[in-house]
Amino acid sequence: MPVAQLTLEIRIEHAHSLKDRRQVVRSLKDQLRQGFNVSVAELDEAVTWQSATVGVAAISGSRDYLRGQVEEVERAAARMIRELGAEISDSWWDFLEG
Repeated sequence: MPVAQLTLEIRIEHAHSLKDRRQVVRSLKDQLRQGFNVSVAELDEAVTWQSATVGVAAISGSRDYLRGQVEEVERAAARMIRELGAEISDSWWDFLEG
């Protein structure tokens, strides 16, 4: 059964504290979970305030369905991030076969 993994590198220029960073990351994670029923996790430690890495995972019996879902999640995440005053500096996705 295929699993899709999406990784988002986020740049949060306006963050001046760990609290500012956390607010952006938590809001993105909550919105993606609620809107797309996917698993979302922060992948890095909060070493710097102005960057974060977020991973999104989804599973389905259909690779075509997953491809469409990941593309939709990626577009929505970019919009959500812009609304939160940040930007996606890089993103990539891949299939993992089980």
